[in-house]
Amino acid sequence: MQPAPTVTFRFAAPHEASVIREIEFEAGQRFVNVGMTGIADAPPMALELVERKLAAGEIIVAVDADATCAGFVMFDPQPACIYVQELDVLTARAGRRIGAALIEQVAQLARTRQLPQLVLSTYRDVPWNAPYYRRLGFRDIEEGELDAALIARRDAHIARGLDESKRVFMRRDLG
Repeated sequence: MQPAPTVTFRFAAPHEASVIREIEFEAGQRFVNVGMTGIADAPPMALELVERKLAAGEIIVAVDADATCAGFVMFDPQPACIYVQELDVLTARAGRRIGAALIEQVAQLARTRQLPQLVLSTYRDVPWNAPYYRRLGFRDIEEGELDAALIARRDAHIARGLDESKRVFMRRDLG
């Protein structure tokens, strides 16, 4: 199933930094329903980070026919993969496969750049996290498979206060 035909995808524009932060914050409110209020209470990404990602062309937005940004995916190109840093869709637009389509946009970009994988880190047991990504073709990366870059990301997550015992790294091969 594809998202509603009125949804289009494009690289985010510089003036959309605040909208992207608002979408992230609104999407984070869903975590209240699974007892993860710390995530829901967290402030959105720093404006400087979003502006830097916008300037680098590392955010793709989904735009509805009424010109509303319905969601976004923020990513980090690496030498052998694209790391998906953040995927958020407005709650009011959930269930339309916009998130899946945003992941496919990044997968197409990776293929164009001849990068064979998408990689991400997410919560293991939150229904719209690891179980969702498994339905999109991602598989868990076992502890012994983590390379130096992913170990460094895990350490950065821990430094930010994330409970890595509840998280999992995942990858989707694009071959």
